[in-house]
Amino acid sequence: MGTGNTLSDKNAVVIVAHPDDETLWCGGTILTHSSFNWFVISLSRGDDPERAPKFYRCIKTLNAAGAMGILDDGPEQNPLDIELIKKAILDLLPELNFDLIITHNPTGEYTRHLRHEEVSRAVLELWYESKISTKELWTFAYEDGKKEYLPRPEEKAFRFPLPEKIWKKKYALITETYGFPTAGFEAKTTPRVEAFWKFKNPGKAYAWLQQDGRLK
Repeated sequence: MGTGNTLSDKNAVVIVAHPDDETLWCGGTILTHSSFNWFVISLSRGDDPERAPKFYRCIKTLNAAGAMGILDDGPEQNPLDIELIKKAILDLLPELNFDLIITHNPTGEYTRHLRHEEVSRAVLELWYESKISTKELWTFAYEDGKKEYLPRPEEKAFRFPLPEKIWKKKYALITETYGFPTAGFEAKTTPRVEAFWKFKNPGKAYAWLQQDGRLK
């Protein structure tokens, strides 16, 4: 596909809206599964002269390859055509068959970011439509009590507590590589426990998406 890269055994791809989402929500999982062949896609900021280099430095530390798109990421969060997002994903993927795909939750990880929700919907629909295939798909599983507190792992999700050494490395990527201030949202949020909803059946994942109401 678009990048010309290829993946080998244990193909794992992370598809996120922004550079830093990959580290914030699943960086510890990537770091602790170093035998996987990771490919990370950020669908926005590929033309950002500041954020794009930081993304590539970050995924190098994660021992991953990656690619970036240039979807609109303006503060207005104007809705994007879902087919446009799907095309951007397909254009950036190095291939179409994976062992694991990780992406956003249909409700996002906090209240609320439309791009997170749209990317989740696009990935789940592509899987349901058999335009991409994977043995397993995980979505991030965090919530913020409708802005009552910082994002935290969903109680009923699969939860992966990070070893202190791994969490510190992830935190350094957020605060040093990406340069977010220690008093800011990203640094204060950086989860010590990563959480996921896991699916092996695209039909069940799509039904879950419909039930959540994000297809509207």
